Amino acid sequence: MLSVGVVIPTHNPGDFWPLCLTALSMQQAAMLAPVHGLVVDSSSSDGTDFTSLPAGFGWLQIAASDFNHGSTRNLAMTHLPSDLDVVVFMTQDALLVDPQALSRLVSVFSDPAVACAYGRQLPHANATPVAAHARFFNYPSHSRSVSLADKSHLGLKACFLSNSFAAYRVADLQAVGGFPSDVILGEDMSVAARLLMAGKSVAYVADACAHHSHNYSVMQEFRRYFDTGVFHARSPWILAEFGSAGGEGLRFVRSELAYLWGHAPWWIPSALVRTAAKLIGYRLGRLESRWPLWFKRWCSMHKGYWG
Repeated sequence: MLSVGVVIPTHNPGDFWPLCLTALSMQQAAMLAPVHGLVVDSSSSDGTDFTSLPAGFGWLQIAASDFNHGSTRNLAMTHLPSDLDVVVFMTQDALLVDPQALSRLVSVFSDPAVACAYGRQLPHANATPVAAHARFFNYPSHSRSVSLADKSHLGLKACFLSNSFAAYRVADLQAVGGFPSDVILGEDMSVAARLLMAGKSVAYVADACAHHSHNYSVMQEFRRYFDTGVFHARSPWILAEFGSAGGEGLRFVRSELAYLWGHAPWWIPSALVRTAAKLIGYRLGRLESRWPLWFKRWCSMHKGYWG
C-alpha cells in the first residue's frame, strides 16, 4: 500500500478552482491510504478561497516572483511527509475525469522499474479543433511503458511527460536530484530523461484521465514555443541524448492537417499560421543567447522567468 502526496501550484485559478477541488475530493474513497496534499499559491490576486481544501491538504503561499517550474515543486516536496512513496503533480486547470483517476495512475508503481507515470489528458468541452487534436496526438488511448532502449524509435518522445497530471516514485525522483532548480519550463521532461538514463521506466496510463487543454492564440503559440526553444538551448544534453524535435514536429503537423481535414477544414488556414508561429518562436528560443533581455521577455510566455 503506497503513501501518496499531491502537489498543485496555483496562480489566480479563478472559477475553475472549485471544480478541481471537487474532483480531487472524490479521489480519496478509491485510494487505499490517505492522500496528503499541498497547494502552493504564487500570491493569487483574484480572490480565490484557499481555506476550503480536501481533507489532508495544506496551503503554502509564495511570492509570484519566486515561482519557478522546477524549484517550486522541489520546495513543495519539503512540506510533505518525508515517508511518502509517490508524489503526484497537477496543475490548477486539470480536472480529473472520474473518482478512480488518481488510483489508476498510482497503481503502475507496483512495477519497481517504473519511476514516473503520466495520465491521459482529454480536451476540455470548449476546446477548439486545434487544441483537441493536440491532446489526441500526445495522449493516445493505449497505455505503454518506455525505457531508454525505446529512444531508437521514439527519439525525444521517449522522455515526454506532463506535470499537469504526473506521478513520481519519491525515492527515484530524489536519486536524480529532483527537478532542475531554474527552468523556464520542461522540468518534467528533464526528470523523465534523467530517470530513463538511470535505467528506469516512464509509464503512460491511458485509463487515468484528466481534462486539460488550452485554446492558445497564435501569439501564445509563438511564445510557448519560444520558451520551449529556450529550454532546449539551456538543456542541450537532452537533445544530444534523445535527438532533435524536428521529426516529431513534422509528424504532428501531418497529423493535425489530416485531423482538421476530417473534422474542421475551415481551421486549416489558422493551423498553418500557427505552425509558422511555432517554428519561428522555437528557432528564436534556440538562439536566445544572442538576444537582449527585453526581447526575450517580450517573446516569452513566462515573463517572470527573466526577472
